[in-house]
Amino acid sequence: MTPLTPEQLAFFDAFGYLRFPGLLAGRIAAITEAFEGIWAANGGGHNGRPHDGRARSALAQFLDRSPVLHTLLDDAPTHDLLTSLLGEDFDYLGSDGNYFVGDSQWHSDSYGGRGGVMFIKLAVYLDPVTRDTGCLRVIPGSHRFGEPFAELLQRDLRRCETVWNVPGPAIPAVPLETVPGDVVVFNHALKHAAFGGSSRRRMFTLNACRRFPAAELPALREYIGYHAVYWVDQLYHELLIQTATPERLVHLEQGMANDDHLPALSRQRRAEMTEPSRG
Repeated sequence: MTPLTPEQLAFFDAFGYLRFPGLLAGRIAAITEAFEGIWAANGGGHNGRPHDGRARSALAQFLDRSPVLHTLLDDAPTHDLLTSLLGEDFDYLGSDGNYFVGDSQWHSDSYGGRGGVMFIKLAVYLDPVTRDTGCLRVIPGSHRFGEPFAELLQRDLRRCETVWNVPGPAIPAVPLETVPGDVVVFNHALKHAAFGGSSRRRMFTLNACRRFPAAELPALREYIGYHAVYWVDQLYHELLIQTATPERLVHLEQGMANDDHLPALSRQRRAEMTEPSRG
């Protein structure tokens, strides 16, 4: 893949997403094998509990755990895609692997804030998904923070049945149907959802952003702090750091320099989750 065209960049700016059919078709078998291997090595589910199909299972530092998946960060075509959108010195800010279950209601991964720095998510689905079986649905333009349409959706979309008498699956949107090997990338602020999915829908994502200016580093540290929910003491898995080339380290250095508060936050989170209930 060559860098994105001016037309693709303009589309992403206007509508907040891009879809790349077959971008990873030649690697999807190895990627799927790596996905299953990571889950097997971690007890087959979240925190060592096998996925039972009743709720989403998620595993953090996912791409970090496999040399096969490292190539998505290091090599074309995905590296070209990330640099086109975020610059040659973009920050990689983590990855998660998932078994999704059922519906995912309308939301943004973030909306506004974060120091004015653009965050994106690159998503790879390992099962065919359609509009009726859990594919990603997006509302084009809903990422444009501060504009009337985006602000209206931010205020009312989660109350769509009350405000508009329209259920979530009937909201006007673009269904991004995919087969294994396709890639979807979208702005974190974009409103998205999925409806009608199975109880074992496999997908993993990587998150990245433009490099933070020094004055906005508190916003980066705040974002990194959210990873305490996964009980991790550093932003990246050690394997990703140990195998990093100088080229990869460009995308890790700002994260590594700003995750020193994560151990304390993770200890606090573990304590909150494990302390006996009162009453």
